[in-house]
Amino acid sequence: MIEDLLGAMDRAINAMERRTDRGVEVLHHNDADGLSSGAILTRAFERKGLSVHRVCLEKPYPAVLERIFEDQGRLIVLTDFAGRIAPLISELNRGRNLVLILDHHKAEAIDDESVHLLDPELFGLRGDRDITASTTCYLFACRLDPGNADLARIATIGAVGDRFFVAGRLAGPNRDAALETVRQGLLKIEEEDGRERYVLLTPAGPAPCETLARDLDTFGGAGYHRGGTEIGIGVCLEGPSPRSDDVLEELRTLQNRLFNEEIRRLREEGWRQTENVQWLHVHSRFRPMGVKMIGAFLDAVRNTGDVDPDRYLAGFQVVPDEIPGIGTFDFNQVKISMRVADPMEECIRSGDVLGLDILLPEATARVGGFSDACHSLTAATTVAVGREEELIEEMERILSGRGCG
Repeated sequence: MIEDLLGAMDRAINAMERRTDRGVEVLHHNDADGLSSGAILTRAFERKGLSVHRVCLEKPYPAVLERIFEDQGRLIVLTDFAGRIAPLISELNRGRNLVLILDHHKAEAIDDESVHLLDPELFGLRGDRDITASTTCYLFACRLDPGNADLARIATIGAVGDRFFVAGRLAGPNRDAALETVRQGLLKIEEEDGRERYVLLTPAGPAPCETLARDLDTFGGAGYHRGGTEIGIGVCLEGPSPRSDDVLEELRTLQNRLFNEEIRRLREEGWRQTENVQWLHVHSRFRPMGVKMIGAFLDAVRNTGDVDPDRYLAGFQVVPDEIPGIGTFDFNQVKISMRVADPMEECIRSGDVLGLDILLPEATARVGGFSDACHSLTAATTVAVGREEELIEEMERILSGRGCG
């Protein structure tokens, strides 16, 4: 399990250290776990003397990857996504670059010396229970140099941000990172209503990891097209600043306004419903926020009276054609995010109901869409504009055939 993963990391580091070029391209996700991962890798690589260029992606769209892998001779590191599409990355890369994938989602193994797939899911760990991408990056950073153990605090923020708790507390390597932060005198673990609460001890005072993670989600999601991801990375590495506080307040105001408008619309028009799925389409109403916000909206409403707790929850949002830091694309895609209410979460955990990591990718494949990072309780894919209802219909066929729902 963990020892095999660490061994694979050592082999990737050996390959990395044989290179003469001192640059590295880091591609990371834009939620709390993804920003934490990007921050950990940035600090670890810079300490190693590498020049880091970061690109934050909401999803590793194939068209974007094609452009990234046009070059050769580079070190490219992808984190908090890409495990499932490792074969596609291998095909695009064609051995021209050294590629490291530090993910924790469901992954597809490959045999390619130029692509090191460092995904705990392939080594017996649960990516939606034991280990996040940020903790995976933290383990990698410590193999790179044991002095990077001080980055455990950032991994703890990412782990709390992904909300994968067991009996109300972090588990597995996620918990190990938190306990390391405690040993460093930088974290306090409090008991509250039978659950653990993780509070960083900063020069500015106590800072709950839950609050910090929520702030990072706002920077990366609501602020994706407004420079928020770079501010979020800065908060991970250096802590909040007056400027980050001002930007955060602006983004929260924007998010609250757009979410409240959508809730009013939802209460007037209702969800679209099939036997097992309730869904809505926000089209481009959440702009200028990023497409992560459809999932954030579902999180905000999934346990309210506006939702049927016995149906899967789905939302669509049009994917903008502009990718910050890369350029313009002709996507013609919509993102679908899925969530479930708490009672249905328990059914998925017990195996009585089909998990989203199976349901959504399978349905997406049937309509020619793109799947990457999916968990059993949270999932997102993309499909071509105009195929939304067809995707919902395919879900119903899958659920009918398996007796789930």
